[in-house]
Amino acid sequence: MSAIDQARGWRPSIFAEAAEDVAVSFEFFPPKTEKMEETLWASIKSLEPLAPRFVSVTYGAGGSTRERTHATVRRILDETGLTPAAHLTCVGAARGEIDEIIDGYWQAGVRHIVALRGDMPEPGTAYAAHPEGYANAAELVAGIRAVADFDVTVAAYPECHPDSANLAADLDNLKRKVDAGASRAITQFFFEPDLYFRFLEHVRSFGIDVPVVPGILPVTNVGQLMRFAKMCGATVPGWLAELFEGLDDRPSTRQLVAASVAGEMCRRLYAGGAREFHFYTLNRADLTFAICHMLGHRAAAAEPAAVAATS
Repeated sequence: MSAIDQARGWRPSIFAEAAEDVAVSFEFFPPKTEKMEETLWASIKSLEPLAPRFVSVTYGAGGSTRERTHATVRRILDETGLTPAAHLTCVGAARGEIDEIIDGYWQAGVRHIVALRGDMPEPGTAYAAHPEGYANAAELVAGIRAVADFDVTVAAYPECHPDSANLAADLDNLKRKVDAGASRAITQFFFEPDLYFRFLEHVRSFGIDVPVVPGILPVTNVGQLMRFAKMCGATVPGWLAELFEGLDDRPSTRQLVAASVAGEMCRRLYAGGAREFHFYTLNRADLTFAICHMLGHRAAAAEPAAVAATS
């Protein structure tokens, strides 16, 4: 190292280290219109070469997207080589109805469910369990595991779920979900790596030993992000909002800024030991593909076409 480098406190780039041991997964939401369906499937096909561990399909509040979720999962099974994970919530359905859905997934070939308590269909309404349904996500996990030997993923909240009294109560709830049979947790989105690492320390101190996968939300629309954050209790740092100021009419620049921010965060998470990442794609492929590339997770090179013999 030169004297100039030493004087400047030289450090290698966060992108310098090869990241060859990364696993990724992607989240999509079921489309509402024909145009949205075209966008979704273009994104799925674009991201498929990255060989994700699984792709999850969300389930609307109160089961409002239930049939679209089922249709999307079935199409992923039928038309791609991807492994789908179907979201399922407790909201608005009796146990028997939910158990039928679980069994239907198993019969269709789905082996992975993301089990969530869910939120009420009316924004801001306090959660109320169905009188004949599963009361919470821990009960839902146990119910899923009773139907068949599914791989079950649950949610975790680095900044505490809005309905939890405190961090201890939130961690106790996560432990109940794991004790009921969950095999991993995916975090709500966050924007400071230290939040994830502190949360992971707390998780391990509670005796929870399943993988806790950081959930990554690439940002392009700050207004939309603020709404998401308010609903789930996540913090949007001031510096992040400031980075996007003045870019409302510059979508290409917003994409560049979003990729840079998320790419740097993922590399810092990797440097701290994270090896698996779950991306909330919002049904858009370009940003997620770029971030995976910066992280070091690349699409497999296409096999060269065979050359026909000429003799």
